[in-house]
Amino acid sequence: VRQAERRREDLLKQARGFTEPVVLLLHSLSENEGDWSILPLLPYLSHSFGKNSSWIVFLEEETNVKLIALIKVLAKVDKNKEWFLGKPLFDEESTIIHHYAFAENPSIFKYPDFAASWALSIPLVVRLAKKVKEEPLKSDFTIDLKHEVALYIWDNGKGPHLTAVPELCTVPEDSPQASHCATTVSKKPPLCGDPVNKEDIFVAVKTCKKFHSERVPVIKKTWEKDALFLEYYSDHADPSIPTINLGVPNTERGHCGKTFAILQRFLSSAVPDTKWLLIVDDDTLISIPRLQVLLSCYDSSEPVSLGERYGYGLSQGGYSYITGGGGMVFSRKAVVRLLKSGCKCYSNDAPDDMVLGMCLNALGLPVTHSPLFHQVVIILSQYILFQPVVSYKATGDKQSA
Repeated sequence: VRQAERRREDLLKQARGFTEPVVLLLHSLSENEGDWSILPLLPYLSHSFGKNSSWIVFLEEETNVKLIALIKVLAKVDKNKEWFLGKPLFDEESTIIHHYAFAENPSIFKYPDFAASWALSIPLVVRLAKKVKEEPLKSDFTIDLKHEVALYIWDNGKGPHLTAVPELCTVPEDSPQASHCATTVSKKPPLCGDPVNKEDIFVAVKTCKKFHSERVPVIKKTWEKDALFLEYYSDHADPSIPTINLGVPNTERGHCGKTFAILQRFLSSAVPDTKWLLIVDDDTLISIPRLQVLLSCYDSSEPVSLGERYGYGLSQGGYSYITGGGGMVFSRKAVVRLLKSGCKCYSNDAPDDMVLGMCLNALGLPVTHSPLFHQVVIILSQYILFQPVVSYKATGDKQSA
């Protein structure tokens, strides 16, 4: 929120001397949990700005904007027609998070990199808002919002494709490549104070016997050395790693029983008393130093749940949740509130991240999204160079730019 408010102040400061843009912060528009998924907000945007504005431009908190340059970019395009503008991404191969869309040629479909900003002309906003009101949104899951928004706009060829705008960029603002850019991104994670100490983070790695020799060695060779307190939890106790058997049988999916056993152990005297709990899979790669920087922006005495946010049933009063594959971060207060509430798994193989999301929603506790956590494999060479990624999966699906 602080980051977004600083972004708004910067935009309004740049606008002094000419017509000020209206800068909205999506989290503050209503009490609807699904506002972050944007599509349910289109009727509001159409009603509020359909007659007095030309464009709706969407930014992330970390998007830097040269306002005059952005206005010049938009002035090149006919505002009276339907336009969907952005920096294109595409899938190098079909992926489960996009429901294997365009499986025969996945790279043909382009969707916007939200960090570079993206824009809709008002005629398109008005038409889409009418569609949202007349036809209920169909998808149960909100997983990769940028792809889902692009699919909705394209509408099986009835709507516009994404038009590439080279001035919408994701390079750092001090990069030589940024000279033509209207938007750039911050090179470093936000620093809100001193990075949290390693002593304040407890890391729980979920694994199982069949991956002890395949996946665990990768963690030991890469990021384990950066974690002061770390335990591996498995269905088999192996003293050579070592792993801890929590008494929960391995399941092929879900892992809810194991995750809740980890939450209970975190609050017990069996492990060091730390402020933060990080739960990861055995194929998740984490930058602990970057996580220490990121956590400087959050208060461990509050019930914080942080990671890559997904949604379920958001257009019908559903809930958000932190997807487990990219890593889930909880403050001690959040874990205490969850367990005191009586929240529990309905089966050992229930989806742990969704069960936690339901419980957090029932408690009225926020699920906080960070674009630095990734459920899918990221092979974007430019993204890795310029974006301060905290986590990503070492196995799974791929995206390309």
